[in-house]
Amino acid sequence: MKAPAADQLRLLDLQAVDLSIDQLAHRKRTLPEHAEIEKAAGTLAGLRDELSTAESGVEEFDRKIHTLEQEVDQVRTRADRDRQRMDSGTIGSSKELERLQHEVETLAARQSALEDDELVLMEERETADTARSEVQTRFDSATEGLADLEVRRDTLETEIDADIAARTAEREPLAAQIPDDLRSLYEKLRASSGGIGAAALRARRCGGCRIELYGTALRDAKAADEDEVLRCEECGRILVRTAESGL
Repeated sequence: MKAPAADQLRLLDLQAVDLSIDQLAHRKRTLPEHAEIEKAAGTLAGLRDELSTAESGVEEFDRKIHTLEQEVDQVRTRADRDRQRMDSGTIGSSKELERLQHEVETLAARQSALEDDELVLMEERETADTARSEVQTRFDSATEGLADLEVRRDTLETEIDADIAARTAEREPLAAQIPDDLRSLYEKLRASSGGIGAAALRARRCGGCRIELYGTALRDAKAADEDEVLRCEECGRILVRTAESGL
């Protein structure tokens, strides 16, 4: 392939721009915030499960306390009804009065036991609620931390995208100045050679693979016409001759 030396030199400018764009894209993909966000999200998920368990524990205590309160109310209501019957004077049987008195005493003992159980549950519920509040505090802090990381990531990505857009705008007119066949070869090599399709030949060394030309390759490079498009025998990239090529 042949192309004017000036167009070949433009390949180096295009390569520099493309390399800059690739580096920006790589930086965007590898922002440390990505790993930090992933870690923070994992921590938050764990705290969400922990908080759900803590909340379920408090709710279970509330259900048990409510059940006890209902039972206490039932016992109290029944005892009050028995007392009213005893105080009404309508019961003439001493045996019936004795039975009611015994029942009232039994109900009083049952109410006292239920209230003691309720007090224990309320203390345990308070302990559980304190633990839930502590988890909630950690969850809220982790949520805020994750949001901050996401804002920082988004800000950095926006800045990088702006830089990529600027470099892309710079690339378009530069690429348009390079002949189609040369540009097509460059793009093909760039896609298959780690993003570098053209490299400067400096001091007889390929700027792509860093291998020095010698023997037949060196003689062919020296003898090549100015518009001949050289290729590195080692890496296959386009070799662009410069004033520093050492030929």
